[in-house]
Amino acid sequence: MTDQPEPPLSAPLRLSFDYTRSVGPVLGQFFTALRERRIVGVRGTDGRVYVPPAEYDPVSYEQLSEIVPVAAVGTVVSWSWQPAPLEGQPLDTPFAWALIKLDGADVPLLHVVAADSPKAISVGTRVHAHWVDEPVGAITDIAYFAIGSEEPAAESAASADDRDPVSMVITPIQLEIEHSASYPETAYLRALKEGKLLGARTTGPDGQKGKVYFPAREADPATGRQLTDYVELTDTGTITTFAIINIPFQGQKIKPPYVAAYVLLDGADIPFLTLVSEIDAHDVRMGMRVQAVWKPREEWTYGMENIEYFRPTGEPDAEYDTYKHHL
Repeated sequence: MTDQPEPPLSAPLRLSFDYTRSVGPVLGQFFTALRERRIVGVRGTDGRVYVPPAEYDPVSYEQLSEIVPVAAVGTVVSWSWQPAPLEGQPLDTPFAWALIKLDGADVPLLHVVAADSPKAISVGTRVHAHWVDEPVGAITDIAYFAIGSEEPAAESAASADDRDPVSMVITPIQLEIEHSASYPETAYLRALKEGKLLGARTTGPDGQKGKVYFPAREADPATGRQLTDYVELTDTGTITTFAIINIPFQGQKIKPPYVAAYVLLDGADIPFLTLVSEIDAHDVRMGMRVQAVWKPREEWTYGMENIEYFRPTGEPDAEYDTYKHHL
């Protein structure tokens, strides 16, 4: 039964990736202008100028294309003070988030204003763009807006740029949280630290045993009932389905070709995804019997990375009828 003598595990979890997108002809001109220390918008069907430019009119939904230069000077129309900047924010000293209507624009731009204190900024404050030393064609080319309506000549001077127009932008995305594991997940992770594979199942009022799910989880996804019994499984199983990875991709740690396979552990009812090695990728097949290859015990942690991969056991393949309902 699920006896919980210890508190659940928790650990920081950081998710990050580079979001890459093509910008198209309208936004491409906006980012290319930023690289030259200029700001442009687009004119809508009602005559209003949008900055940043919209690709489609928010009123008529028509495609927009008339690019309009605007000033790098504008007026604060709304603002909020950031007293303690967070990691990754534009400035590392207190600043204001602000909606700024640039001269020549009709729709405000969201950016940051560098100010000594919240008393230094108000609705109506005039500000100007302060550019980074080496613009690359991104909104961050404007480091921040400084208070004052006079843009220094050195900052307002557009620089000649013979590079191709900006067609792609890369935005780093990062999220960091403190992940607290559930009790079943905690039991599963603690078991891995001891070199054990732990699944879980339900037991009905009549004593009937439910399916064994690996890894152990909160509830049976078919019935919604709590999984109350832990089941220690062996580290041998059967390949149910698999894929041969032939195409390299960014961040890949294994040289293709390699095999990602769903393995049904002996005694489990649900297969899980893992790697299969020590065999030519094209010789892997459904029904193949495999066993886990563990890292040295001193390297074990609270995670499935304790298992490097699964390899063939040399046993005869399992009959299809033994795993056909677990695909």
